[in-house]
Amino acid sequence: MKRILITGGSGFLGSHLCEKLLEEGNDVICLDNFHTGDKNNIAPLLGKKNFELIHHDIIHPIYLDVEEIYNLACPASPVHYQNNPIKTIKTNVLGVINVLGIAKRTKAKILQASTSEIYGDPEVHPQKESYWGKVNPIGIRSCYDEGKRAAECLMMDYRRQNGVHIKIARIFNTYGPRMSIHDGRVVSNFIIQALQNKNITVYGDGSQTRSFCYVDDMIDGLTGMMNSEDNFYGPVNVGNPVEFTILQLAEKVIALTNSNSRIEYFPLPEDDPVQRRPDISLAQEKLGWVPRVHLEEGLAKTIEYFRVALKA
Repeated sequence: MKRILITGGSGFLGSHLCEKLLEEGNDVICLDNFHTGDKNNIAPLLGKKNFELIHHDIIHPIYLDVEEIYNLACPASPVHYQNNPIKTIKTNVLGVINVLGIAKRTKAKILQASTSEIYGDPEVHPQKESYWGKVNPIGIRSCYDEGKRAAECLMMDYRRQNGVHIKIARIFNTYGPRMSIHDGRVVSNFIIQALQNKNITVYGDGSQTRSFCYVDDMIDGLTGMMNSEDNFYGPVNVGNPVEFTILQLAEKVIALTNSNSRIEYFPLPEDDPVQRRPDISLAQEKLGWVPRVHLEEGLAKTIEYFRVALKA
């Protein structure tokens, strides 16, 4: 049994991670300010004796004794992180400094949930961890993109200077149950629009690509990284390498929901990546990890979740 802190623990990924680590018999501390997290995501866990919820904003220091830290605290969808960009970059810098401070003091192992946005609008395809990226440092997405890059810098500097035991995982597009109805990301948007028989909003001509990883696979990847050999700290790509165009995704969602929705095209947002697909050879080699859930299977589970959520 380990005492584990999960920041952003009531969010989409965080709640699934809390659940898994509790099932394994650990003491879990879920820390969240509920800026984008949802208490309903962790409601079934609140009565468990080895689960603790702390309402706190990680941009302010907190003193806890733990053995492992998963730092997932940060709005992850463009709608949310662009809504308050200063708050977003504070979470990525001040928040990371604070959790690294906990790790330094308690000698805890810490995993930073980084992102494929590190790569920006990439000139290399698929993206390997050795690629440094093409990011606009002053664009509307930079509070998140550059914030996450700064967070990786801090992780590495705390390792080099203070010997903190770090792990960096670069998360690619992830979907599944417990995504917020107002999340604003492409999978949830398409499913909600299709279930309501509204037009599916595709930005650009729909030829831009993404790779979609089901949440169960992602959680296995993150815990696999945390439990990997001590001298492997990453960064490592965690995502599904099977690539789809946005138009293909829209068509799959319409078919799986038996929707009457039509596709409606809008201009591509500023700095929106044209291609996004991970090279996961490092994760395969070091973690023995590959995603197992196919898109159609994962979409079916996610659609069922949203059918219920929309009626609630």
